[in-house]
Amino acid sequence: MPQIIIGIDIAKLKFDVARLCEGKYKHAKFANNAEGFADFILWLNRFGDTDVRLCMEATGTYSLALAESLTGQGYFVSVINPAQIHAFGRSELSRTKTDKADAKLVARYGLQAQLDRWTPLPANIRCLQAMTRRLEHLLEMHRMEQNRLETADTAIIPSINAVLATLNTELKATRQAIRDHIDNDPGLKQRSDLLESIPGIGHATIPYLLVAMSPHHGYANAKQIVAHAGLAQAIRQSGQWTGKTRLAKNGDPRLRKALYMPALVDWKYNPAIRASCQQLKTNGKNGKLIVCAAMRKLIHLAFAILKSGKPFDPDFSLA
Repeated sequence: MPQIIIGIDIAKLKFDVARLCEGKYKHAKFANNAEGFADFILWLNRFGDTDVRLCMEATGTYSLALAESLTGQGYFVSVINPAQIHAFGRSELSRTKTDKADAKLVARYGLQAQLDRWTPLPANIRCLQAMTRRLEHLLEMHRMEQNRLETADTAIIPSINAVLATLNTELKATRQAIRDHIDNDPGLKQRSDLLESIPGIGHATIPYLLVAMSPHHGYANAKQIVAHAGLAQAIRQSGQWTGKTRLAKNGDPRLRKALYMPALVDWKYNPAIRASCQQLKTNGKNGKLIVCAAMRKLIHLAFAILKSGKPFDPDFSLA
């Protein structure tokens, strides 16, 4: 039986689909709402396929509702990083950019890729993720208003101060809501206490680690979380030429940001990390590289502690 792939291109108000079977396409489009989801499932049922795989790009809230609906109906759904689809399109020298063409492109990608089944995060992790993202948005707005205040005309200073006061209130309430959410969830509370035993890791960082290291992500090892954080090294070498090794940075910038200050603290005070940082400094490495190495070490340490269920041991070695 031929493999059947459904490529889905998501937009805010609609989504285009392309059914690929034996090199032939069937195309349709549906509204990106509950009625459109039901119509799409009826369209799928017309073909009588018993083994079909649906492939879509990760487009945040636009794709989440459809992915959850299809998964709830028992369909095999794979949610792909848009960068992978884009790179695949470039490899095909694709020049056409329409919703219909993109749906076909996603289907062709799904046909040649090793697709993983997507599963939605549990409600408690999704809620925590939403609150941490809201916190970041509030902090960004607060920084913007602070910057405006530095050069503001006296006529608008009261307005800026009023906005800053409101943002400070919301920041305080959001931070408290995050702590309450963790404290009221036994599973999150237990994992939070384990993470808090690590020197330098506090209430500001723990929520981001709880989201990134949720078992439901299916990460098998700490290296995968390092890659998720964008802290993996991008090595550039060809023949006799060796370029600079840089961070990949194609990961979660919020997690990198959350780990920065703890990495600075652990460079000085965490014996499990300090030795390797000092060795890098002795070898002439710059401070930025050393901090990034400490961030990677922190991820490995946090992953090991959560996996073992045992709090931080100062004699523990990551070597």
